[in-house]
Amino acid sequence: MILNDVHRGITRNKKRKRIGRGSGSGHGKTAGRGHKGQGSRAGSSSHPTFQGGTMPMVRRIPKRGFNNRWGKTVAVVNVGQIDAVFEAGEEVTLSALAAKNLAKGHFDLLKVLGDGEFSKKLKVSAHRFSKTAIEKIEKAGGEAVILPGKTTVTQKKRDKG
Repeated sequence: MILNDVHRGITRNKKRKRIGRGSGSGHGKTAGRGHKGQGSRAGSSSHPTFQGGTMPMVRRIPKRGFNNRWGKTVAVVNVGQIDAVFEAGEEVTLSALAAKNLAKGHFDLLKVLGDGEFSKKLKVSAHRFSKTAIEKIEKAGGEAVILPGKTTVTQKKRDKG
């Protein structure tokens, strides 16, 4: 390559193709669509995941397991992560963790695990705690509040008698 060839073929203001405007334009008559066939017809466009008529990958791979419609999603956070993000005296809840990007997405329950160092006095409210998490929070002078879990309809009926 020579220095004067560097920008060869690159045009700043490229003219747009005027399709279907006579044979002299080079894009007349069939307007770049070829002769007959599905691609020449109006409205012929396949969806982005179309794989040319072969069985799609999504349908080729077998299904596995099941999706629990009533399963509770649990956000898991370590005490080390909480200590790094929160200031002393603050209250740690699921919504506060979501605001600080420690629990991204929708979660029903919060579980706090005991990995990492914990040194600040915080009030941590969660549905579940590990033993080490409670120990570390209380050792730092904080408070671990266990929240009641969300009750289901069957649990409510059972409690009524």
